[in-house]
Amino acid sequence: MMRPWLSVPAVLAMLALPTLASAKETKAKEPAAPALTEQAVNAATFTEGKTDEGKTDEDKSKKSEPPAQPITVRAQVLLDRARFSPGAIDGREGDNYHRALAAFAAARKLPTSDHLTKEVWEALQSGDSAPALKSYTITKEDADGPYERRIPPKMEQQAELDALGYTNAREMLAERFHMSRDLLSALNPDKKFDEAGTTILVAGVEPMGLDKPKGKDLPQDPKVERISVDKTNRDVRAFGADGALLAYYPASIGSSEKPAPSGETTVKGVAFDPVYTYNPKYGFKGVKSKQKFSIRPGPNNPVGLVWIDLAIPSYGIHGTPEPERVSKTESHGCIRLTNWSARDLAKHVARGAKVAFTDD
Repeated sequence: MMRPWLSVPAVLAMLALPTLASAKETKAKEPAAPALTEQAVNAATFTEGKTDEGKTDEDKSKKSEPPAQPITVRAQVLLDRARFSPGAIDGREGDNYHRALAAFAAARKLPTSDHLTKEVWEALQSGDSAPALKSYTITKEDADGPYERRIPPKMEQQAELDALGYTNAREMLAERFHMSRDLLSALNPDKKFDEAGTTILVAGVEPMGLDKPKGKDLPQDPKVERISVDKTNRDVRAFGADGALLAYYPASIGSSEKPAPSGETTVKGVAFDPVYTYNPKYGFKGVKSKQKFSIRPGPNNPVGLVWIDLAIPSYGIHGTPEPERVSKTESHGCIRLTNWSARDLAKHVARGAKVAFTDD
């Protein structure tokens, strides 16, 4: 029997049907990203057999970057409150987060791991029952600023500004609560950060202040008597007089252009809200000026909100205008922390504290 004649379009349509059906089936099987709601984050808990992002190891082998996960947001907040900073809280697994987990596990004498484990999760929650997310109502001062229209990229241009403040309320609020701007937006879809009276969700951490503590009130307890700067692992650890680890911070440390020093030195002093002075002898790439110039204070100042002066000329531990890039980019030889970490360390470090640079 002769087969009925089929047109080319009809044949192609028939061939395409299984492909379209398969695509629909595949799409239907892909799990939806967990909603970043207050309830989801505050109730998130560790599940044995899954990573801290809620994905299996097979899922993690995929190259596409997963969205922020409630369990990771909560774990990062708990680490931050334990003074093991994961850097900017972003709800994603990254090097800063994994190194903070490893440092916390080691400090608590738990089995070594740079991933969230049952033991680490239980230790993080021990004695800390506060919610990971909390509500915050934007004030008129938050909404009004003042804010800078933009921060130019070149230092010579920055020297022309009257202040190196925030550029908008979103940037300010994210830094105040130790968060990435993307996570702040993801937690608050359709919210206006420049509108007074708006209630938003933020990380439940101690908000970063902008005050300038008086010298007579420093250092605060617990006092930091020794600092370890690990150039290989890109972190800074603060220790008390008894050798106890008091705090852990991710850091950007030096570059091929201007490497960080080696050996030991001491802390000479601390300056909050510092003026940054550029000296042509630094020879920074991209800076053409042959004359000294100064850049006024502010969170977007090249050294951020704090300068911890070291006994090695022109070297210090300081903040940064780009907290989300800490440990992911190089520095001009100094030790760069997030502004909230730099302020935390500056409030506790004693003058004369020993600083040791290590390469392993």
